[in-house]
Amino acid sequence: MIDPMPLSEMKTYTGSQAVPADFDEFWDQQLALVPSSLKYSLTPQNFNLPNINCYELKFEAFDQAKIYAKCLFPKQSKSASTVFTFHGYMGQSPDWSDLLKFPAVGYGVIAMDVRGQSGKSYDNQFYDGNTVKGQIIRGAIDGPENLFFRKIYLDVYSLIEIIAKQSFVNEHDLCAYGGSQAGALSIVAAALNPRIKKIAAIYPFLSDFKRVLTIGNKDEPYDELFRYFKFSDPLHKTEDQILNTLSYIDIKNMAHRITSPLKLFTGLEDQVCFPSTQFAMYNRISAQKELHLHMKRCMYR
Repeated sequence: MIDPMPLSEMKTYTGSQAVPADFDEFWDQQLALVPSSLKYSLTPQNFNLPNINCYELKFEAFDQAKIYAKCLFPKQSKSASTVFTFHGYMGQSPDWSDLLKFPAVGYGVIAMDVRGQSGKSYDNQFYDGNTVKGQIIRGAIDGPENLFFRKIYLDVYSLIEIIAKQSFVNEHDLCAYGGSQAGALSIVAAALNPRIKKIAAIYPFLSDFKRVLTIGNKDEPYDELFRYFKFSDPLHKTEDQILNTLSYIDIKNMAHRITSPLKLFTGLEDQVCFPSTQFAMYNRISAQKELHLHMKRCMYR
């Protein structure tokens, strides 16, 4: 299925729902939960690379979950510009060898495993309601403070805080990059942590959930939204409640918090992250921005 909204309409579209009135208050309260001094270890890895330092980062999140990330830095740089990159939904961080391209051109790179997915980070919580298959809907029946992705967003914020304080990192030149879930987390990184100075988001996920339901996009990974209503609420009696809760993790609602330059890469025939949902986020951004349109879903590595 191709997005039925014409491009001319997408160019002014800002989404199906307004930003909750207490959105910023909510996120300021959530960020206050993150300790000012996070427990972490940064362990050197001996890969016999003459020009690159590699580390395993492990830190304890605000809720005692354990988060893992790969860190690579060029040895010759005492204050490296650094890229935070993430991975696609249900995946894991790239292999070490795939990350070598960053330090090879002088950048540090941090690749976090998202908790509860396929990497080495793990969650330690319990949830009411449907936990089959996906994490978007997880915790949604209990309100925004119980959303699983709320925790992931706070992990991203915490990761940036830890890395920015390292002596070999240029804390004034941090950027975020990635596609799909990684594109969404790059948006979130800049919206929640102003240390991020540049963003490159490729077909970002997690935007405009009501639009997703309206289109009927049951492709991975949004199928879990439809699965919730199919098995838990076939008459959609709780639809307004659920969508209001999900609006607190909707990246289009994060857009007004972004002050860093953004480059957005969008495929007009993307059948997973529909382009109208990406425009809903992009059109809300008042910071410097560039839109790069492609016909197909653009690939990134």
